[in-house]
Amino acid sequence: MRKYVWGVALGAMLLVGCSSPRYYVKSVEFPQGAAPAQKIEMASRVVPDRRQLEWQKLELTAFLHFGMNTFTGREWGDGKESPALFNPTALDAEQWVLALKDAGFKLAIITAKHHDGFCLWPTATTAHSVAHSPWRQGKGDVVRELSDACRKHGLKLGIYLSPWDRNAPSYGSEAYNDLYAAQLTELLTNYGKIDEVWFDGANGEGPNGKCQRYDWPRFYEIIDRLQPDAVTAIMGHHVRWVGNEGGVGRETEWSVTPYTPGGFAGAAESNAALGLDEMSKELGSRDAIARADRVYWFPSEVDVSIRPGWFFHDNEKPHSLKRLSDIYLTSVGRNSVLLLNIPPDREGRINQADVERLKEWRHWIDSNFTNDRVRSFNRRSLTARLKGDESVNAVAIGEDITKGQRVESFDVEALVDGAWRKVASGTTIGAKRILCFDPVRATALRLRIAATRATPTIAFLRAYSIKN
Repeated sequence: MRKYVWGVALGAMLLVGCSSPRYYVKSVEFPQGAAPAQKIEMASRVVPDRRQLEWQKLELTAFLHFGMNTFTGREWGDGKESPALFNPTALDAEQWVLALKDAGFKLAIITAKHHDGFCLWPTATTAHSVAHSPWRQGKGDVVRELSDACRKHGLKLGIYLSPWDRNAPSYGSEAYNDLYAAQLTELLTNYGKIDEVWFDGANGEGPNGKCQRYDWPRFYEIIDRLQPDAVTAIMGHHVRWVGNEGGVGRETEWSVTPYTPGGFAGAAESNAALGLDEMSKELGSRDAIARADRVYWFPSEVDVSIRPGWFFHDNEKPHSLKRLSDIYLTSVGRNSVLLLNIPPDREGRINQADVERLKEWRHWIDSNFTNDRVRSFNRRSLTARLKGDESVNAVAIGEDITKGQRVESFDVEALVDGAWRKVASGTTIGAKRILCFDPVRATALRLRIAATRATPTIAFLRAYSIKN
């Protein structure tokens, strides 16, 4: 039986630097009999590992749902589709990458295989792939073309490999784990650096009427051996799903949580005992930590599509600029990384309507969040002096997450006509928190920490005048 140990060791402590305080990288197991106050204090010193820290800096990542469903009009295929259906007439991965890069995305994740089992690369594991399609006379490789375009234009590359495979006859047996491991090995060996491996826990009935018991420890070992810089998301152990596909992070979004990553042995039982699931209102409460045996640094990824569906459909249009702007505020602005799906069309291009909407969205972000009205920020007094008598209606605040996530609630006050006035309140901060409020003319702002789990370390406070 394989045993997978993550970080330095599950529940192990790592001393960062040569002096106190001691930080726990990625997780900590509480001593037996630890009091609630001790557990909270230890949780305040859990920090991200190197991969998680670099991932958090991305802020904007893109999903590219493309495959057999693009040509059948479905969202979930049944695995019986003929490879002859896959035939984009003008596939241009460089056009995808340039559209994404211009919109500010730092990473693109391709659906190398969705639930229908059709593979976008010429795999040795199945005939259900591009090698048996008319596209490029069976010589094409979507993953290769995207990998080359990402490398050329400086975008990071991620892979989605669906665990559920409705085409594979071996699904529901140990032989399928061998097939999946082989597919994962091909993708992580032949396409250069991979920065994110994304797999959900989709687990339906296979062609033989059986469900699969996935060998997650084996899959994690392959990723860590072949792509040691890649984060594993959703059923991985670096990044968790926010719990909805609407583009909305929690108002109280903790990166430190007793919620156990789904691929770990005993995760379901542990989470059930704590009353936690992916959609719980809060995943890092004091009460849950007090009842837990350990906590993890397990930050949130917010996934949502630019269109109503995940794959391209002619009868759908991209969401409005207002909707995308709101998504930005409730994802990046709530201690999460945004994973926005932009599905290529049947020609194999990002549709022009989506390109135009992305340009508008990028302009909205740049026009609202590049003109910081703060002249100077004092990290000791948590006071920001503005550049003058400024009209502001939004702030962005960030903790130094290399020191943990600690703030539980706070107020933002503005200095108006010589008097401090509360203009906004929030709970958690984390890597970035954006709060909007009614416009106010002020000469200074200050942060008042109302509750915290240890001495907070605020990295920045910025002020803006944003327009919808």
